[in-house]
Amino acid sequence: MLEITCAGSPREIGLVHGTKAATQIHRGIKFYSQLFYESAKLQWPAVCEKALQFASLIEQKFPAFREEMQAIAKGAGVTYADILALNVRTEITFGLFNDGCTSLSWKTDKKSFLAQNWDWMEQQKENLIALNILEDGKPRISMMTEAGIIGKIGLNSSGVGVCLNAIRVKGMDPNRVPVHLALRLVLQSESAQEAVSKLEALGVASSAHMLIADPSGGIGLECTTLGFSKLPMDDQGRITHTNHLLADHGDRVVDTKFWEDSFPRIDRINELVSLRDKVVATEEEVFGLFKDEDNYPFSICRAQEGGSKGATLFNIVMDLCAREAVVRVGRPVAVEETIVLTP
Repeated sequence: MLEITCAGSPREIGLVHGTKAATQIHRGIKFYSQLFYESAKLQWPAVCEKALQFASLIEQKFPAFREEMQAIAKGAGVTYADILALNVRTEITFGLFNDGCTSLSWKTDKKSFLAQNWDWMEQQKENLIALNILEDGKPRISMMTEAGIIGKIGLNSSGVGVCLNAIRVKGMDPNRVPVHLALRLVLQSESAQEAVSKLEALGVASSAHMLIADPSGGIGLECTTLGFSKLPMDDQGRITHTNHLLADHGDRVVDTKFWEDSFPRIDRINELVSLRDKVVATEEEVFGLFKDEDNYPFSICRAQEGGSKGATLFNIVMDLCAREAVVRVGRPVAVEETIVLTP
């Protein structure tokens, strides 16, 4: 897997990202171009046009993100609209693309773990990158992302980490921060609570669950265009999530409950962690939870076969006290490559 380290100003960071990941960015645009057409009958120029409705908000409130994305586009030899479309793909399709899947935050006496399986179509695995960002005046960031996307799943040098679960609730507000830029804002924070406060102040443009944690523990933040609901740690210091709303958001928020396998997966991960109440958790112990194939191929360790349109493309286990993450590329039962991230 391509690993990139970018340092300096937003423009310098974007140029390195775009130049070194140009091949992956071009392939990613081709992948999403085909996917948007197949799923929503949208040609790529129409996708880019829809993405540009966020341009004014980003220019006004997040000029550094705009500068970074413009530089990515220049480095990769594509347009700013192309890169913006990748970064707001969740908003364009109202959560149609169901990346995210099973995640866990687990605060023990000595550790604070944050982990997930990221499930998506196998065709996009070749376009994943490990991205390290050393931005002037900000915490150092290490994350797993799709090439061209500036915010995803990972941790920073302050011990703040974030995981993502797609939630399919209708509605999108272009006056709020897109999901992937919200993930980047989390990774620019000094604490989990600071990250949550930032997002609550800005609002998130579409539905998602972000599992945010630091060495003191985790917070589950379910986001919709109408607001937020928080999920606290249970009495064992844990939060689990899949791809449907778990908290009460009131009558105005309607979860489509699109992914039927989300319900057995949340039951299964809860069952698995309950069996480990008295075990002193280790990174290997946490990783082992994500190898489970109950209800295959729609399992925690997903496979792209038998009606399942995606597979687990990587597992990440973050030790937020140590500021370190172990990424295992491929399905956890058949690891293809192991990467250690240390922002």
